[in-house]
Amino acid sequence: MTPQGGRFAPMRLLYLTAVYLLAPLVGAAMLLRGFRDRSYWMNFSERFGFGTVEQEGRCLWVHAVSVGEVQASAALVRALRERYPDLPLVVTTVTPTGAQRARALFEGIAHVRYVPYDLPGAVRRFFDRVRPRVAIILETELWPNLYHECGRRGVPLVLASARISPRSIGRYRHLAALFREALANGIVIAAQSPADAARFRHIGANPLRTHVMGNIKFDFALPEAAAERGAAIRREHAAGRPIWVAGSTHAREEDILLAAHRRVLTSHPDALLLLVPRHPSRFAEVRGWLERQGVRFASRSRAEQCQPDTSVYLGDTLGELVILYAAGDVAFVGGSLVPIGGHNLLEPAALGLPLLTGPHTFNAEDIAQLLISAGAAEIVTDADALGARVAELFADEAARRRIGATGKSLVEANRGALSRLLALLEPVIAATEPATPLPAPRSAAPV
Repeated sequence: MTPQGGRFAPMRLLYLTAVYLLAPLVGAAMLLRGFRDRSYWMNFSERFGFGTVEQEGRCLWVHAVSVGEVQASAALVRALRERYPDLPLVVTTVTPTGAQRARALFEGIAHVRYVPYDLPGAVRRFFDRVRPRVAIILETELWPNLYHECGRRGVPLVLASARISPRSIGRYRHLAALFREALANGIVIAAQSPADAARFRHIGANPLRTHVMGNIKFDFALPEAAAERGAAIRREHAAGRPIWVAGSTHAREEDILLAAHRRVLTSHPDALLLLVPRHPSRFAEVRGWLERQGVRFASRSRAEQCQPDTSVYLGDTLGELVILYAAGDVAFVGGSLVPIGGHNLLEPAALGLPLLTGPHTFNAEDIAQLLISAGAAEIVTDADALGARVAELFADEAARRRIGATGKSLVEANRGALSRLLALLEPVIAATEPATPLPAPRSAAPV
């Protein structure tokens, strides 16, 4: 797998120097963050390839970098468990919140741990312990040492739901010198779109191993009875009141959202903002901020009941975002009014809610543009525009239903990537060691 000659040797030396210099700084930063959020200290040794894995035999390894990818991987992980019940499953992630969500989703299904830093020794220790039979990496995580170790050990590597944004192709083209041979011969790419496939081929991917599979994020399953659970929250806390939900919000963004809500209240004085911060480590911070702002609010984690004069209901619990969306009339998806890149638009769309988002949607620009082009989502740029649009939607039930139905139909129309990915994976897994997978479902599309 390792390219020889050319500019690879100096590029690899430069990369190794950089990762050896950066690893202590990154590790120290993680340890310091642990003083605010103790979850950063849990299983810290796994980031250097240590830790135990209780399994027999080589495993199917799925990597999902953070909460969004972990959530998107749920259907894939469960399908792999169903098809290959005798093979161990390992799911890795990078962030503490991703690990926490993965453990909640995959308890009894897969072993969850952190992926190591891309240091040669850490990667080797990880492979010694996990013993992957096939590596499936969601979206696009390009780590030269990890890819090199896959090739050295003969572990097939599949990039699932792979994408390269136009703005990042230059960076990937420079990094591609470190694993050009792997791209050309050793990696199977299941790209999200024809444009993504073309970009992978442009940086050296083997056209015969590059396939357009679609985005498995569309193949998610809503939590059981999500709509009913959301309706129950609404009856309990805000019966008869208009509700808009701001999900996965970030610092500085909440100031804009509160200003927008104050504008909404001028025309809908009984409106309730259901505010759900992105990171659990910020829950206490946001509670304190609301108190300083003089806002009448209730906290879900404290089981506080909304009163008629409660203006904000704080969703400060983990894993309930979807059912909180289901309690609302309109959804705003956070990380988009500040340059974070935006979060999951598909879950509220699948619930039939009209969507609002800020201009920063580069984390999933293709999905955002698809929804916007169809009229299922709209971009707002500031508090005035957001407040005005929420107020307009509150006043027009027919528009809410029409826009929400458009988004829901679009999600349904784009499902199917998972069955295509499973069909692609089946011969890859079968070729590694003798195995007897269960028959593929009839709905699986040919590759």
